[in-house]
Amino acid sequence: MAEGRLAAVPLVGLAPTGASAFRRFLAFVGPGYMVAVGYMDPGNWATDLEGGARYGYTLLSVILISNLMAVLLQSLSARLGIATGQDLAQACRLWLPPWLNGFLWFTCEIAIIACDLAEVIGTAVALQLLFGFPLLLGAFLSVGDVFLALLLMRWGFRLLEAFVMALLGIIALCFGIEVVMAHPALKALLHGFIPSPHILTDPGMLYLAIGIIGATVMPHNLYLHSALVKTRAYPRTLEGRREALRWAQLDSGFALTLALGVNAAILIVAAAAFHGTKYQNVAELSDAWKLLTPVLGFGMASTLFAVALLAAGTNSTVTGTLAGQIVMEGFLHISLPPWLRRLLTRGVAVLPVLLIIGLWGEGHVGSLLIFSQVVLSLQLPFAVIPLVVFTSSRRKMGPFALSPFWVAMAWLVALTLVGLNGKLLYDALKGLL
Repeated sequence: MAEGRLAAVPLVGLAPTGASAFRRFLAFVGPGYMVAVGYMDPGNWATDLEGGARYGYTLLSVILISNLMAVLLQSLSARLGIATGQDLAQACRLWLPPWLNGFLWFTCEIAIIACDLAEVIGTAVALQLLFGFPLLLGAFLSVGDVFLALLLMRWGFRLLEAFVMALLGIIALCFGIEVVMAHPALKALLHGFIPSPHILTDPGMLYLAIGIIGATVMPHNLYLHSALVKTRAYPRTLEGRREALRWAQLDSGFALTLALGVNAAILIVAAAAFHGTKYQNVAELSDAWKLLTPVLGFGMASTLFAVALLAAGTNSTVTGTLAGQIVMEGFLHISLPPWLRRLLTRGVAVLPVLLIIGLWGEGHVGSLLIFSQVVLSLQLPFAVIPLVVFTSSRRKMGPFALSPFWVAMAWLVALTLVGLNGKLLYDALKGLL
């Protein structure tokens, strides 16, 4: 097993060789769902909610495209971990010059802090909606879920995965009910999955679109997935790795399809409930919670929304704890106690929330949440480009190197992300001049 905190985790055994393919697949299920958590965190909620309320179903195409990008990138991440025995952070330390390795570590830490910022806000808002806690108190209490994550890790990795999958099921169930009660216009909904040129020409829509991409394809998820696939006890042979890769791709494919459904459902509910009404400028999670029940005429709508939000924030903390440890150990070969590493990151993330609430009030928290997702998107190329370079190399990957077609597709995704981020920066700088 590779170095690092996950090296101490007992390998999760696969089903016997003579078992059915379905049993062998079930034994591998888990890493994909741990990764899918990042695609349903509170940051997704903010961008999907505002996108649906302001622009109707138009940005459904962005959710679909970003999810397809995610499927490809997570597949590359699993391929790297299975083929080389190195996670992405370890591979960067092994194969890149020290100055570049240090820079990539720094950008990844920024991405993790931005992600943690979304978790703090989401958890604080959920606690406020469910129990009436002030946001400041909720932000402080969000530190407590760090210890929940660490406790679950001590109980066993398979149990940790089961806990995460159970919370994902709660989120999916809550929004499945919300979509049914929202009665969306089916024709407009389906049309929303067709890309519109207005997304690139409308600065506000482009800003939200990049936020959706940043919230969907998270940089730290690429590091996390490449490490988690190594927790499975597949034979470290050519055939064993090939089988493990097949199961990993199926696992993440199903999990990310669930994430696509949840993200689309959030936007669909917002579009059906708020777009074209006096509420279409709703951007705060708390405002959406207040309005869902009276607008939809469904008494449990707001409660389901808050429960799902709390589940999303808790889930994201669990996987964020793992990702932070993997990144620090992989890039720097430094192993801090997990509680200390997580408290440092969470402490940095809590500060902006406290400053925003203290200086401008609770009404600006939603804008901070969306900004955190744009920061994630800006960091994404620094994780994607090394991943594509490594998985394209036959010297590093051997028979698991990408074929020319998939090399082209991977670079297309990487260049698209760089181009969208460049357009966002250009528009921002032009607005300042």
